[in-house]
Amino acid sequence: MASSDSVIGVIFLTQTVVGFLGNVFLLCHYSLLYFTTCKLRSTDLILQHLTVANSLVLLSKGVPQTMAAFGLKHFLCDTGCKVVFFVHRVSRGVCIGSICLLNVFQAIMISPMTKWPKLKLKASRYIGPSNNLCWVLNMLVNSMVLIHVTGKWNSKNNTRKKDLDYCSAGVSNITRRSLYIVVLLSYDVLCVGLMTWASAFMVSTLYRHKKQVQHIHRTNLSPRSSPESRVTKNILVLVGIFVSFYTFSSIFASFVSIFHNPNRWLPIISALFSACFPAVSPFVLISHKSRIFRLH
Repeated sequence: MASSDSVIGVIFLTQTVVGFLGNVFLLCHYSLLYFTTCKLRSTDLILQHLTVANSLVLLSKGVPQTMAAFGLKHFLCDTGCKVVFFVHRVSRGVCIGSICLLNVFQAIMISPMTKWPKLKLKASRYIGPSNNLCWVLNMLVNSMVLIHVTGKWNSKNNTRKKDLDYCSAGVSNITRRSLYIVVLLSYDVLCVGLMTWASAFMVSTLYRHKKQVQHIHRTNLSPRSSPESRVTKNILVLVGIFVSFYTFSSIFASFVSIFHNPNRWLPIISALFSACFPAVSPFVLISHKSRIFRLH
């Protein structure tokens, strides 16, 4: 085993363990909050689904990549490969959907428009069904993975299979593959577009609020305004981190999809970037919550 493979294995192992523990800590926090207060805020409910999706991304991508880096590349059978890739694709899509939902919901909540009170109430009611719909939709969209992904030890039609390091994927005809890529891109573009709109709306709202406050130097902010601003800024930081890692991951993933036998470093770099947000985001949220606890 080359020294570079050992370094890659250590990087994936560290990223997976640290990120998974951070997400488990947050999940335990939300569970404890629910059982002690019997109620979660809408944003907490979305973040709870996000932490579950983050954990699944890290396990389904980080663990196989770590084992493959340490030389175990034939440890998954056909069923194992199908499950691992399906779970990764679904949980990745739920991550994108949860961040989008969190962003849009917070934009509605901080809106100063007087005609939106009913929309705010409805938004809170539909958070749960929206989270569930996100899971179901991604399961349906990524069902094709269960057909095309196989284990590397399966040698049938090996010449027509794309090497995925520890698994293989059947090369479908150009029409079917193009249709599948269009469906995936449509979901991603829709979510990123909504995120961009909601982020721009929140930034402009916070800017107008800051301008108004500057004219009232001796008046304290209301108890509601200050926490809302802090939550909004934290969500914007989270979205910024997500978009950065998602952009790099998508660029490398596109190269992997385009080339039949891509350079071995492309899937590794793509996997590394795709797991960065699930590993980093819990610590951003923990840092935000610790500041709230100190303020209280």
